[in-house]
Amino acid sequence: MLGRKSGWTLSARAFQRLLDWLDEGVSSDGQKYLEMQRRLASYFDRKDCALPDELADETLNRVARRLEEEGGVIESDAPARYCYIVARFVFMEHLREARRNGQAPLDDARAQARAVHASPPGETDEKEFAEKRLNCLEQCMEELKPPNRTLILRYYTGRQRIKIENRRALAEELSLTMNALSIRACRIREKLEACVRRCAGAA
Repeated sequence: MLGRKSGWTLSARAFQRLLDWLDEGVSSDGQKYLEMQRRLASYFDRKDCALPDELADETLNRVARRLEEEGGVIESDAPARYCYIVARFVFMEHLREARRNGQAPLDDARAQARAVHASPPGETDEKEFAEKRLNCLEQCMEELKPPNRTLILRYYTGRQRIKIENRRALAEELSLTMNALSIRACRIREKLEACVRRCAGAA
């Protein structure tokens, strides 16, 4: 039920439902969402994940999908508790993906590539795959239209509070709401991930 759902994307309506659910009846103008994203990123950071913010975003996207399926209401748990339950599933899947067939998820491509020369000699295949994924990521970034490349790079720049402030500034520059910016970044990232999978899987 909490796994990835092929073909599902975060719509403006689904994102608004997520904001309303996190606010619990009292509008926070998106502050509850930003706080939950920060707390989830800290959770994944404590688990030593390479890019915890992306896993936090994945967690919130899954919660938004569940809310859409349930008509905007999840009664089993309070918002924060339910988000952490989903986060644990995301973390376990993240570990499984990283171990499956020597593959690493997109989130870990840069971290693995940085560790290539420090790895033991017996890990040649894994090192080569990490390097391949990094090369694919760079190639796929170049294939993006310049505005999309700039947006996705700036969207994921910084950590925690700095990243939030960067996103606010970016949304203001582009005359977008935080909601619209999040959706646009999500779609660009999905294209990047699909491109990297195709590239890395090519013989």
